[in-house]
Amino acid sequence: MSVIREAAVAGMFYPDDADVLRNEVQDFLASAQIPKGAAPKAIIAPHAGYRYSGALAAKAYARLKPIAEKIKRVILMGPCHRVAVQGLALSGAAYFETPLGRIEIDKDAEALVADLEHVSTFPPTHEAEHSLEVHLPFLQEVLGDFKLVPIVVGETLPAVVADALQKLWGGPETLIVISTDLSHFLDYDDAKQIDARTAAAISSLDPSKIEREGACGRFPVGGLLHYAKARGMRVETIGLVNSGDTAGTKERVVGYGAWAFYEPKNQTIKTPLKVSLKPAQNPPRLRHRLQLNLSSKPNSY
Repeated sequence: MSVIREAAVAGMFYPDDADVLRNEVQDFLASAQIPKGAAPKAIIAPHAGYRYSGALAAKAYARLKPIAEKIKRVILMGPCHRVAVQGLALSGAAYFETPLGRIEIDKDAEALVADLEHVSTFPPTHEAEHSLEVHLPFLQEVLGDFKLVPIVVGETLPAVVADALQKLWGGPETLIVISTDLSHFLDYDDAKQIDARTAAAISSLDPSKIEREGACGRFPVGGLLHYAKARGMRVETIGLVNSGDTAGTKERVVGYGAWAFYEPKNQTIKTPLKVSLKPAQNPPRLRHRLQLNLSSKPNSY
């Protein structure tokens, strides 16, 4: 039976009405400037509720507009907030769904990493996880038709994540998206200090400099930094804010950052991974349920 991973945080982290959601995402994107020059191969973007970090995330996604028609696959990695996992976890789903529609999971791409030692298929860590889901409406609005490889990343070494990224990297048809917020629940000034140190670590492609409390997605981020350094990639800092700047008080804030990663000009383009896009079918609906009161959780992280 094909499994649809239904939206778990629609109505909490972002609107659950399709028209309202589409308009909100479009407004965020319209307000984001698109710099001239090359488009990124990979981005790091935040995953909080849209009123907190949607505007910053849009600045990263807007950079993809010039190459949107070329992108047919998205590798989306983020941390686990609900159900812990060691290593990297595939979802077991055939589709992920948001109010904007279903996204087909790229099973051929998943097969490239499924046999790696630290990769497993573990649906429970995906069921209520927001770190991947909140990115999907942006991807749907910017890219349109694409396939998805969603991976929740738990505690592991940067080299382990980099190994998976290497196998999934592909060519211009493949986009890498890493989901993370930065520091959590510090006062405004302390948060700015640790977030600045995390930003410096990312800019220098040095995962060892990211502190334990520096980023909830430090494990997937570390993997991208490890592999980006090996490829000689260039990093652009798009923005650095926290919830005290956007929609919250300054007493207890969550940090957000966005970065773009560019291939070196002389980088040999790897042979693209083949992507066969086809209209979504209508598999039986099966939703895994967890005994979690998600409505009681803040959506600033």
